[in-house]
Amino acid sequence: MQPALIRPGLNDAPAQSAHERVYRGLRQQVMHGELNPGTALTLRGIGKSFGVSMTPAREAVRRLTAEGALSLSASGRVTTPELSNERIEELASIRALLEPELASRALRRAHLALIDRMESINEANARAIHNQNPVDYIRTNLEFHRTLYLRAQSPAMLGLLETVWLQLGPTMRMLYTRIRRTTAPPHHRLILEALRAGDDAALRLALRTDVTQGLRHLQV
Repeated sequence: MQPALIRPGLNDAPAQSAHERVYRGLRQQVMHGELNPGTALTLRGIGKSFGVSMTPAREAVRRLTAEGALSLSASGRVTTPELSNERIEELASIRALLEPELASRALRRAHLALIDRMESINEANARAIHNQNPVDYIRTNLEFHRTLYLRAQSPAMLGLLETVWLQLGPTMRMLYTRIRRTTAPPHHRLILEALRAGDDAALRLALRTDVTQGLRHLQV
């Protein structure tokens, strides 16, 4: 299945810009679960979707493969990753280490406007669940977390975390399909309450539970 992406305008972008556009667009698709685990991609198909030649498509695939967002077989077949239980557990453990630490660092810089913004995102997350839209659900769920972590002012740590999110994107799509959520994640409310109270211990616990609980449904 080829990704459905917006084509560029009539003006041709420089090669580097074209490569960056393909990279960022395809990266977002993978992270937000627009592609299922094991989805096969071709350079020709990617180039056609973005309206570019195979050269920027190839460079984007190379970068995404290095980040673990795509898998490249010995025969050259490109697919989205299909994670083993062991790999899921490893990535969940990394999230459980990084995300409470980022949240704790953000807590000292949290303010009412930030919490209100996260409330709005959580409402959008609930609407995505009501509408049974897995891509919007994953996108708003990550936006909820990222909005908080940006306040930590720890770009290296956030960069590492986004690489983990990227590898988990297709798997999160499978998780959504499996558990069939009907309400927003309950721990989001606990995260918001801990932020309002300035309670570091409660915030760490809510984050750790939130990022690990759901992934357990994937281990069969």
